[in-house]
Amino acid sequence: MRAQADRRVSLAQGAAVLAFFLLWEAASRSGLADARLLPPPSIVLPKVVELLADETFRRHLVITIQEMLLAGLIAAPLGIGIGLALAESPYLGRAFKPFFHFVAAVPKSVFLPVFILLFGIGFGQKVAFGVFQALFVLVIATSAAVAAVPEELLRLARANGATRRQIWVEIHWNAMLPLILEGLRLGMIFNIAGVIFAEMYVSRAGLGQRFSTWGESFRMPELFAGVLIAAGLSIIVNETLRALERRAGAWRTS
Repeated sequence: MRAQADRRVSLAQGAAVLAFFLLWEAASRSGLADARLLPPPSIVLPKVVELLADETFRRHLVITIQEMLLAGLIAAPLGIGIGLALAESPYLGRAFKPFFHFVAAVPKSVFLPVFILLFGIGFGQKVAFGVFQALFVLVIATSAAVAAVPEELLRLARANGATRRQIWVEIHWNAMLPLILEGLRLGMIFNIAGVIFAEMYVSRAGLGQRFSTWGESFRMPELFAGVLIAAGLSIIVNETLRALERRAGAWRTS
């Protein structure tokens, strides 16, 4: 039954993607949208293949992936650690949770000039801004994950003489992991968006730098092809973490 349901979901998703490209093609070809501004997929998709075959573009793509991965490796333990500290300490939670919620609600783009002043326009600035984008999502998600641990399980474990370490490993970690992975998945999406946005703002290399160059020179097929490649990168990261999230949450239904 589960396999059949997954197959139906995959078919529905495939149909939605196909419908999207068909509508896009029809809008461009019919004149409903200006083909100079919105080139049809029949022009854009071959450009995707052409870009991926181009060594210069691949170097830009690799730089963006490196920035994204390094930012994720820094943001994940930092955000999860801060979230755990805020959730476990009533004093720290009351003092600093409002700050994290406030900054999370502010568009991070307003802080980008500050990052340029602090880190310049090189590799480190993109990594730092990616960390900044993901950090607040991870902190809030981790704090919520700790709060979601069933209190009755904790009371039962304490009543049976479980140590603090056993409670954390056997109950807290198992209960929190799916929610933490969900926060990590969302954080990585913000991370990718932050890295590419920082590259678009000012950069010497990366996908965002190519987007900015193509947009300024009105090379719309290349721009849309690059956007599709960036979207594909985000989907790969998202689905990889979603698969881990499903596996981590399987214990709830077992």
